[in-house]
Amino acid sequence: MATIITGTGSYLPEIIKTNADFIGNTFYGENEALITRPNAEIVEKFKDITGIYERRYAAENMNTSDMATAASKLAIQDAGIDPETIDQIIVAHNFGNVLPGTIQTDTIPAIASRVKHLLGIRNPNCVAYDILFGCPGWIQGVIQADAFIKSGMAKRCLVIGAETLSRVVDPHDRDSMIFSDGAGACIVEGDSTTDSGILATSVQSHCNEEAYYLYLGKSYHPEGEEETRYIKMKGRKVYEYAIKNVPIAMKECIEKAGVAIRDVKKFFLHQANEKMDEGFIKALYKLYGTRDVPAHIMPMSIHELGNSSVATIPTLYDMVKHGKYPEHQINKGDIVIFASVGAGMNINAICYRV
Repeated sequence: MATIITGTGSYLPEIIKTNADFIGNTFYGENEALITRPNAEIVEKFKDITGIYERRYAAENMNTSDMATAASKLAIQDAGIDPETIDQIIVAHNFGNVLPGTIQTDTIPAIASRVKHLLGIRNPNCVAYDILFGCPGWIQGVIQADAFIKSGMAKRCLVIGAETLSRVVDPHDRDSMIFSDGAGACIVEGDSTTDSGILATSVQSHCNEEAYYLYLGKSYHPEGEEETRYIKMKGRKVYEYAIKNVPIAMKECIEKAGVAIRDVKKFFLHQANEKMDEGFIKALYKLYGTRDVPAHIMPMSIHELGNSSVATIPTLYDMVKHGKYPEHQINKGDIVIFASVGAGMNINAICYRV
């Protein structure tokens, strides 16, 4: 039984926030000391490192569950299925619904339950649940769906990645410029008549000194409220960890699939940092004894969409699949890699034949 993606959909919020919008912020360091460099210089350096020049923020009337539902409707339509035939709804996120003007996470009921409710699915055998796995959550959801399908416990799953990170960022932290909002979804089904589908997977969790490279902490502003927590990141630690371990996980996945590196047509990587993603690919090819990375091997959306955590890969795949990036095309039979890294620290990868 092969596990294939039969439909995709994405929701990109309408509010566009450019780098220039951060020039009026007052930035502090981790030690709560005021950063005295001109903000224009800070923003320009940020763009040079991350590649981000704008990102999307959800409107006040949109929650994580709303965006997840919008992406899901498109994926269901793309797959041409009756939503009542979905066996599982798996939603990956980190903070659930966060109402505008608050910092409190709302996950009761689960985001997946809210999505099922909003989709109007009445079938009680459609099981809805959330997973927390950091930025690799959507890939992990697909891996879980694959396991249920191959075990015979499910035939069709809806897997979603959705996040409103704009509501949990510290405006006094330079890293706040990285994060964004969005949602991506896919329909995953079992098919015994095709050679397409998931060829192999690879998953790792490093939870020793790496466990708290991403965490919730108080504002860097010295007068910030002690009881209010924002997403925080030890950027240098995350980079060093990821650049070492992600290429290894991808290579393991490719080898488990029994394919050659030259057979991989596209890499859909978590859109966290342009330089870091480029480093992943260079390091991977170096593991294969070559520095010659093929052109157009890695689609990227981070420049205009920022880092929407669990949503980056499903939105990027959906956009490429539907021709939003003409320079990147995927065709029947192409082998692609999905790979991500994030809080935990967790890493995963999927080798997939389109």
